[in-house]
Amino acid sequence: MKKGLKIAIGADHAGFDYKQAILGMFGDDIIFTDHGTYSSESADYPDFAHLVANAVENGEADFGFLLCGSANGVAMTANKHQGIRAALCWKPDVTIPARTHNNANVLCIPARHVSLEDTKKIIEIFLTEEFEGGRHANRVNKIGC
Repeated sequence: MKKGLKIAIGADHAGFDYKQAILGMFGDDIIFTDHGTYSSESADYPDFAHLVANAVENGEADFGFLLCGSANGVAMTANKHQGIRAALCWKPDVTIPARTHNNANVLCIPARHVSLEDTKKIIEIFLTEEFEGGRHANRVNKIGC
């Protein structure tokens, strides 16, 4: 994992506890920008997903992390942004092709369905795997509308 990566992170109420744990997992190796929510009170996931997607799209962050109960809502929201390739990753081996084949730039984690231990593994894979390019680049280039 590259030291000094900039990560935009956001979560709704269902992902709040995991977001807080992630913020403390990596020490100074990662520079996080926390886009909320800031409590476990009910919150609307699009509010945070748009902020994270904008930060990645505008180059303010290298990657984005989004957490909600199922991660479906944050993935759908983030993927509305042209420059975003948000991947819903619920286990480590699903995360590898998200980066190597799909060049995902936003990681979406379903906090109600993944252990915190697996969440850390998923993040480490997401941040260390590299896009393979080649035939995958042709496919990724066809994603945008």
